[in-house]
Amino acid sequence: MRKIVSNLFISLDGVVEAPDKWSLRYWNDEIGQAVGGGMAAADAMLLGRVTYEGFAEAWPGRTVEDDEGAEFMNNVRKYVLSSTLSDVSWNNSTLLSGDPGAAVRALKVSPGGDIMTSGSTTAVRWLLSEGLVDELNLLLYPIVVGRGKRLFPAEGPTFPLVLKKSSTFGNGVVQLTYVPA
Repeated sequence: MRKIVSNLFISLDGVVEAPDKWSLRYWNDEIGQAVGGGMAAADAMLLGRVTYEGFAEAWPGRTVEDDEGAEFMNNVRKYVLSSTLSDVSWNNSTLLSGDPGAAVRALKVSPGGDIMTSGSTTAVRWLLSEGLVDELNLLLYPIVVGRGKRLFPAEGPTFPLVLKKSSTFGNGVVQLTYVPA
């Protein structure tokens, strides 16, 4: 069975929104290897509508000369969770229709590698509530952003997790991998 692995950059105060505005100064080879390892294990992405639309606007014009992740982002199979979109035109994109839980469960039992999420906080929270996330992989940055969308709002359900592994990078970023309890 395939795993759904949710990968997020997160600040000390829980902000996940716009990591390009606060995480880039910490980028180093260790982070590159962590991000690259997630991409290497995945052959599909599962995205919510907002993240899909942002990525579909930003990535198609990029090449590996601009960003080493461009080949993966532009060519990987992308599955989109949305109740409002009727068309997804970015390369290798499929709109999941019907019951989203059934659609994601069908993806998990299909052949292939990991299915990763990146961003898509609403989708990640929904996937967690449905018991569909197999790993929550957080890169915790040593910065307080102060404002922005948080992975978990002040009010919401409880998601018991168990720390599977952790590592600290030389720049103070901590990689935390959790699995459902």
